[in-house]
Amino acid sequence: MDDTDDGNTEFIPHHVGKQLARPDEVLPDTLQLIPLISRPYFPVLVQPVVVDQDPWGQGIRTVAESAHKLVAMSFSPSASKGVPRPEDICTIGCVARIHRLHESKGQLQFIAQGVRRFRIREWVKRVPPYVVRVEYFESPVEDEDQLRAYAMSIINIIKELMTLNPLYSEELKQYLNYFDPNEPSPLADFAAAITSADALELQDILETIPLLDRMEKVLLMIGKELEVAKLQAQITEQMQEQVSEQQKEFFLRQQLKVIQQELGISKDDRESDVEKFSERMEKLSAPDHVISRVDDELQKLQVLEPTSAEYGVTRNYLDWITSVPWGVLSEDQLDLDHARKVLDRDHDGLDDVKQRIIEFLAIGAYRGEIAGSILLLVGPPGVGKTSIGKSVASALGRKFFRFSLGGMRDEAEIKGHRRTYIGAMPGKMIQALKEVEVYNPVIMLDEIDKIGASYQGDPASALLEVLDPEQNSGFLDHYLDLRVDLSKVLFICTANQLDTIPSALLDRMEVIRLAGYLTEEKLLIAKHHLWKRQLGKAGIPASKLKITDAALRKVIDGYAREAGVRALEKQLGRIVRKSVVSLLEDDDQKISVGVKALEKYLGAPLFKKQQPHRGIGVVNGLAWTAMGGTTLAIEASRIHDGSRGFKQTGQLGDVMRESAHIAYSFVASRLDELQGIEHFFDDAFVHLHVPEGATPKDGPSAGITMAAALLSLAKGKRIKRDIAMTGELTLTGRVLPVGGIREKIIAARRAGMKELILPADNERDFDEMPDYLKKGLNVSFVSQFTEVADLCF
Repeated sequence: MDDTDDGNTEFIPHHVGKQLARPDEVLPDTLQLIPLISRPYFPVLVQPVVVDQDPWGQGIRTVAESAHKLVAMSFSPSASKGVPRPEDICTIGCVARIHRLHESKGQLQFIAQGVRRFRIREWVKRVPPYVVRVEYFESPVEDEDQLRAYAMSIINIIKELMTLNPLYSEELKQYLNYFDPNEPSPLADFAAAITSADALELQDILETIPLLDRMEKVLLMIGKELEVAKLQAQITEQMQEQVSEQQKEFFLRQQLKVIQQELGISKDDRESDVEKFSERMEKLSAPDHVISRVDDELQKLQVLEPTSAEYGVTRNYLDWITSVPWGVLSEDQLDLDHARKVLDRDHDGLDDVKQRIIEFLAIGAYRGEIAGSILLLVGPPGVGKTSIGKSVASALGRKFFRFSLGGMRDEAEIKGHRRTYIGAMPGKMIQALKEVEVYNPVIMLDEIDKIGASYQGDPASALLEVLDPEQNSGFLDHYLDLRVDLSKVLFICTANQLDTIPSALLDRMEVIRLAGYLTEEKLLIAKHHLWKRQLGKAGIPASKLKITDAALRKVIDGYAREAGVRALEKQLGRIVRKSVVSLLEDDDQKISVGVKALEKYLGAPLFKKQQPHRGIGVVNGLAWTAMGGTTLAIEASRIHDGSRGFKQTGQLGDVMRESAHIAYSFVASRLDELQGIEHFFDDAFVHLHVPEGATPKDGPSAGITMAAALLSLAKGKRIKRDIAMTGELTLTGRVLPVGGIREKIIAARRAGMKELILPADNERDFDEMPDYLKKGLNVSFVSQFTEVADLCF
């Protein structure tokens, strides 16, 4: 539509000043109208205006050729890209006189000299080019003293603006050439026009006819402009000071560099790098092939320009290769008594695991070094796998480095990137050696069962070389492209389960199983470690907050019944936090948390004491999960006698469904031999359900349990006493061994089950368990299901 030059306001030049409109000049009441879309126009302005030939060209030419050369200009705040509609155009605007009209590339440009305010009284033509009938405003009579005061305030602010920005002084000089500073109306319009205020605010000024009101608004507006100008000047000054400081420092450094070179007391960057890397290698006992490679790279570095890309690549390579602690070994503490003390200090319970680690350390003590073995700690979350790794490092006096393999999908994380790639780095093994600064640390590979694979490679396959004692003495990192001896490193891996670990990788590791904790073990851990840790985190003295053994036992049984101790620590943390609130209210009190107060701190117990399930068709089984062992009540019920059928529910996996069908087929085919009701299954529709239907279940170990439940239903009798069982059943009635015996035994003890039925081939697993787990249990080992039936009925 139009474009006015907002940044550089022109005031009236000499040849235009002679044509200023006098107050008594008679102005026409019918005018062509041009809508403005950038900002309003004021009577004191003289600025270039650009409009499109279509649709305003013909009307502008007609005005320029007329005697008065006057055109109406009014602001359109809601104008779009099209032509503003009459209802979008403000009714109050400014009459301007056209000078120097000329055409250029489909547009008309002219100088607009503001003359006087007007109000649109009537639209004569409502399509472009617009024609309107207008009326003009008379100057109201105002209090001269107040006007003079406002004028002086405005002038003072304009003077301050002039000191901050020279452009204001030029604009003021033009204004004073053609207007009397004692005329308040032009002064107010001038002050508003030189600001960077919003267009709607300027339109408000234009529409304010009473002079005192207008000057009050202008004073506020120009005051804001002064604040903005001061802030802008301050920012500019700070920026210039900062740039000056940097330039000064740069010049001084350059001069110092030249002086040092002239005196022969300085080296350039290249010489400094070569000297630094050479000094590093002198402190190491690197193999010959490493020394040879470093010498070659140093010679290359000396002929490269420091500004070249190849220089940066070579320098980074030398930085990494000289950061590896070649031949730097820490001395092992092969004192078994010290190792026992460290393990007992850091862990309660796990006696069999600690004894297994002592045996492992004893072999190293006998040989004089610990090398060539990789340990794998397998157990549910929260049983202390990672902390045992730290304790082993502490017992040996070695540096410890841990990183998680969970979700790793790129083999370059293990073996490094090729040096030719941008941003290439060595693998985690080399990074670990650099961080610990010794060649024989303890490196823990956490969550090895959760490692992934993708199009970028298979990290599990890359670990085969790392975790093979026969191969890792010549481990090849892709970035260094050198053989690195990892045989001095003690690797300790952790996993929650073995199923997802590739068999080739599992074959290279020595497995140590950590089952869940019993209540007594959890009680000791809570007293000796968890409670003290929570008090330390909160900064509470032990004398201020105590918890009884009975309360701890209640927390373990009622709120934290998982295999590990993480949930137990969270519940103890809740008790401490709620106690802190009470201590802040009364700092002098001492709190002792007992059994009765637990519900106040933790709410109702999450778990109730497990009672063995009893009834016809109900048998208690033992199951293993990644979270530890658990008891599982399997239920069988006869739905109707209309037709033969068999249905299973409980979100069972394929293997468990197959076990259910095997149990059904076996019991149905041997019903006479097992002394069940004759022809029971011929016309019975039987439903077998495994509770907690939201939890997926799978595996063959519930075979004899499901068969016992179906036999109980077919006999119409419940089993004689509280028995829990586990074992895989074949179609011929053989009982096969299952896994997770230790976890299942712990789950049975937790549920108060004293009589257990286990497969005969699992007797060895039971015998290897510590005595405190076997104490008080009556375990029967069976190889045929008929033995199970005799024990149950």
